[in-house]
Amino acid sequence: MPSHRRPVLGIALGSGAAKGWAHIGILNGLAKLGIRPDLVAGCSIGSLVGAAYSGGNLDRLEKWVRGFTRLQVMSLLDPSFSGRGLFSGEKVFNVIANGMKQKDFSETQLPFGAVATELSTGREVWMQEGDLVSAVRASCAMPGLFVPIYREEQLLVDGAVVNPVPVSLARAMGAEVVIAVNLASEQHNNSFTEEEEEEEEGVLRQWLNRIRPEREDKEKDLPLPSMWTVMSGSINIMQERITRARMAGDPPELELKPRLGNINIMEFHRAEEAIAEGEACVERMSHFLMAELAYLGIHPQFPEPEEPSAPALEDGDPIQES
Repeated sequence: MPSHRRPVLGIALGSGAAKGWAHIGILNGLAKLGIRPDLVAGCSIGSLVGAAYSGGNLDRLEKWVRGFTRLQVMSLLDPSFSGRGLFSGEKVFNVIANGMKQKDFSETQLPFGAVATELSTGREVWMQEGDLVSAVRASCAMPGLFVPIYREEQLLVDGAVVNPVPVSLARAMGAEVVIAVNLASEQHNNSFTEEEEEEEEGVLRQWLNRIRPEREDKEKDLPLPSMWTVMSGSINIMQERITRARMAGDPPELELKPRLGNINIMEFHRAEEAIAEGEACVERMSHFLMAELAYLGIHPQFPEPEEPSAPALEDGDPIQES
């Protein structure tokens, strides 16, 4: 693509729940190489990380999630008794909203878009205007796990239902070269150990027992997986198949596929490992990335050194629970 003008570089951050913390490592790794996207499109967890990155809040988000323990993650998931999802999402997204400096799409430093799915029609919805947190929340509303969200009179669920890696959205926003981050490329381990299942259900065990019907005695002896294993395995399969189909029709110029098969979609407390693998993925691909981008007319961009500044205020840094 010989040209005197630098092509617009976009990055499409895919879905993957807890695997999505790898996006933080990917973006950090790209920055070390001087690769800086001009715009960001995100789906599900990719929309959360994308919103933080486009708003200049990625460091705050990274500091917050690196400190997660399993118990802290479960404490952020507030049970919903509405029957529309296991969790309402109010608590975790209130914390996220309090930690985001930008409240509207117009306030982000880079153009940003998020994808969701309209539940009544199955239509793909691209969100690029208005309230930022509600858009991210809608994009992350995994069916069955989080309650669907009304936004601008549309009932929305997770964008991964229709477009897990939103390359098409990045192109619609003006990207001429797209780096896609596919978190669903490795599916070799979709199950919890028995000990992990016990821990995951610990906080909600009494509530879950009230809504789960008693099984027949003969069923109790069958080697049935837990609800978490069934849900996570099904979501992984769905996302991998949809991603493959969508990217075959609209392939990106470059695709990054971190090796995350050992991280379950609900293991949000494993941010350290996911971020490290994101950085390692970029490092493994660095020579290819630089060569391909150079051919496409995109060269490293390193920021000018900044003058030392006063330490950041502790209040609200990193994201604080209210």
